[in-house]
Amino acid sequence: MAGKGRDARRPHGELVADVLAVLWQVGRPMTAQEVNAALGTGLARTTMATILARLHEKGTLHRIPAGRGFAYEPVEDAAGLVAGRMRRELESDPRRDLVLKRFVSSLSEDDEETLRKLLMEAEDDSA
Repeated sequence: MAGKGRDARRPHGELVADVLAVLWQVGRPMTAQEVNAALGTGLARTTMATILARLHEKGTLHRIPAGRGFAYEPVEDAAGLVAGRMRRELESDPRRDLVLKRFVSSLSEDDEETLRKLLMEAEDDSA
């Protein structure tokens, strides 16, 4: 019976993704209670407060005082969050050129063309 409850739990990463999706969709700071209600997961408010506090500690969320607790909002949009993860991964490997080469070689033709355009735009902006 103990195994049944564990199997019914969703992976932590999925819950975090759902929390961020709610915050991005609503577009305003939300309390743990509001996020919990929007998700409809039935988690304890304290569990949601812990998840939000940990995301704040990681720098993913900004918090502001709200009543006796806090309201949270994302620091970046979804694309910014993914870009930050990509940058951290790149910075964590001393063979940056090899990582970039493998990344570029795995892109579709459309993504490769988009990357070329973005690099040209960035070069124009810095000139």
